[in-house]
Amino acid sequence: MTLVTAACPNYASYSQQPHAPLSSGTLKLPYMRPSPECRTFNSPAVEKVIADMKMLLKDPDLARLFENTFPNTLDTTVRYFNKTENVAFIITGISNSAQWLRDTANQFAHYHDLLKDPDLGTLVRGVINNEARYIARYPYCGAFQPPPESHLAPTHNDWANLVTVIPPVDNQMVFECKYELDSLGGFLKLSRSYHQATGDTSFADGKWLEAIFQIFRVIDEQSQATFDADFNIVTYYSWTGQPGSLAGPVNNQGIGEPKGYTGMVGTHHRPSDDLSTYAFLTPANAMMSVELANLVTVLESLHPSDATQAALVNELIHNATTWSSRIRDAIYKYALTEEGSRYMMDDANVPSLLSLPYLGFVDKNDQNFQKTRAQLLSRQNPYYSQGPQFFGIGGPHASPTSPWPMSLISAIFSTDSDTEIQTYLSTLMSSTSGLGLIHESVDIHDTTSYTRPWFAWANSYFAEMVLDLAKRKPGLILNTDKPYILGR
Repeated sequence: MTLVTAACPNYASYSQQPHAPLSSGTLKLPYMRPSPECRTFNSPAVEKVIADMKMLLKDPDLARLFENTFPNTLDTTVRYFNKTENVAFIITGISNSAQWLRDTANQFAHYHDLLKDPDLGTLVRGVINNEARYIARYPYCGAFQPPPESHLAPTHNDWANLVTVIPPVDNQMVFECKYELDSLGGFLKLSRSYHQATGDTSFADGKWLEAIFQIFRVIDEQSQATFDADFNIVTYYSWTGQPGSLAGPVNNQGIGEPKGYTGMVGTHHRPSDDLSTYAFLTPANAMMSVELANLVTVLESLHPSDATQAALVNELIHNATTWSSRIRDAIYKYALTEEGSRYMMDDANVPSLLSLPYLGFVDKNDQNFQKTRAQLLSRQNPYYSQGPQFFGIGGPHASPTSPWPMSLISAIFSTDSDTEIQTYLSTLMSSTSGLGLIHESVDIHDTTSYTRPWFAWANSYFAEMVLDLAKRKPGLILNTDKPYILGR
């Protein structure tokens, strides 16, 4: 069933205009939720959290921003859900057209402790089932068209015009086939989250297991060297934009820069959809390592023989990522080659170096991480910028002077400094251009210049961060020193 009637406003337009009532704080932030009948999914469990936090948060502007962001995924992005069919189709907010594996996992991350709620848990199980079908057929692709049960028409992707993908894909099922390792990590993350929260194993059916095997296959293929012993090119996947395409070309007929064997897994594109400079991205491999370790726990109770394979792959990737991403000064590098070339930078999207503690790969107080973090939030990171109205880490996806608010959210997750947290939080709250939602990127000189007024993942990530602070630093943002713990 589709969940919003034609009489409801298009949220892509709705999100670009402020709506009453305004918050009582100095920022006067608008109320940006659709009316209840126009929300794509309603959850009493989510509404209770909103009511709790509105009473507890000291700052009325922060309370309004949480009220807008926490339910945004459910309010606006559940394009199709059928409980009987066990199928759900979730969009990102960039359009009403595609489900992105990476975005979807992160859009639901902040609901983890609420998944025991039958309705919300059933929705997430439907998402996992739908994505398992996608991955089982096209494991190198990251964004997909609506499932056939929905009777929603596939959408043409202009960015796929004149793009050659090998092996070829069916554009009636695939929206975009950029290979990004973290997209597969996102599927594992969502599966793990559901299993941890509910204890339900019904999601791990034959199609899900087939998807897991396909992920193992991609990991094996993309960890191999470009050349075999006789210098024949070894390639399993290629993607490149031809002359005249909106997408950029990929070097060497779509296979990227040559790589050797390191134990890490290569990836053609970054989490921000931009081309990788070097194939081995430390953050993407770190995320995959963490989620493979979690997968072992799931498989041990369901498919013990496959758990052994997951454990071996995880150990290999983890060891390679831990040691290969450091040099003598103990600084993590964003990307590297087997010859020792390393790229000192960070990208704004998650996974990133700044988000390594959030991912669970390293403790935020680890000395090597803290040394890395200091460089990332400085001029030593070529994609860090700071202006009179905003600052943070950006990337080539938008502009070097348009950092992503998500980078400041990652910075909050990775510090215990009250001063830092307050600075980053205040900056984030002032970056919405008076619209009360978290944007993709914001110009450092003019916060009214931004990209993506409706970005559900960024909204979810912000709300997840606020809940994290309510748990570990309640006195900083709540009117009580008692931690607020979701689901209790």
